[in-house]
Amino acid sequence: MGGLVGQSRGKAGLRACGCAMVGFILVAGCADDGTPKGAASSGTPGTSATPSGTGGSGAAGTGASAPADKPGAATAIAMPPLDESKQPRTAAEARTLLGRVIIAEQDLGPQVVRSTPFESDPGRWPVLDEACVWQTDGLPDDVLATSTRHFHIPAKDGRGRVRISATVTVHHNREESGWETARAMEEVLRCPDQKLREGEDLKKLWGGALYLGEQMNGWTEDAFSESGDYVSAQDGGPHPYIWSQAQFGPVTMAISAKAAKGVTNDDLTAFVAQGTSVMMIQAKQQLGKAAG
Repeated sequence: MGGLVGQSRGKAGLRACGCAMVGFILVAGCADDGTPKGAASSGTPGTSATPSGTGGSGAAGTGASAPADKPGAATAIAMPPLDESKQPRTAAEARTLLGRVIIAEQDLGPQVVRSTPFESDPGRWPVLDEACVWQTDGLPDDVLATSTRHFHIPAKDGRGRVRISATVTVHHNREESGWETARAMEEVLRCPDQKLREGEDLKKLWGGALYLGEQMNGWTEDAFSESGDYVSAQDGGPHPYIWSQAQFGPVTMAISAKAAKGVTNDDLTAFVAQGTSVMMIQAKQQLGKAAG
């Protein structure tokens, strides 16, 4: 939804710095088609962010395999046309699709484990209120299904715990998923400081979006990212924070990562790029038109 998101972009001078951020993630973490680059040697905490060889939850056996000669790289799939006949029409169909797109912990690397709670309530939706505090509410009319999975890398060898979340949301159509991206941009403009929950805050947020074909974006219909500082009563801070969101047809896929002591922004970028790329590949496999 380049037109819709473009309307949001024009409301502030966010685009210039936002393009730099999105471009950085694409350069540092992904090739133009969404294939992760250098995740296996990026200095991530613990060991490399090498995928297990199967993407997502494995619900339909459609995961992206990593070529044996390129550790840490998911199989590249160019941007296919959307096959509208494959779009889910009901909440049940959307939940099935969601399960085939969202990643599991092994897609991010062997050091990544599930957090508790692992999955969000499928009937709830995050809402940023007027006071810039995140709340939950029932699903809006434009969302068929959504799910967030929570992972972490345990604290070890003087490094704090890295917190990672993956979110997939299925809308009725491409227009609705485009508006989701536009609203995400507006939230950063409205609330550069946000409260996640008591004792957990995001500070100095900034971000931006690139529509397909703009600058280096050749892998998603809209690439949106934000970054800033994460401050926690438990983890201290400020520490780096990154959010990256991609879109294919009616589906949006996002990864957020929060650092802790001894963890750098570059460490987070590898996981964010890896997770977003794998989910995008799986969405293309599920919803794209077959070649030929």
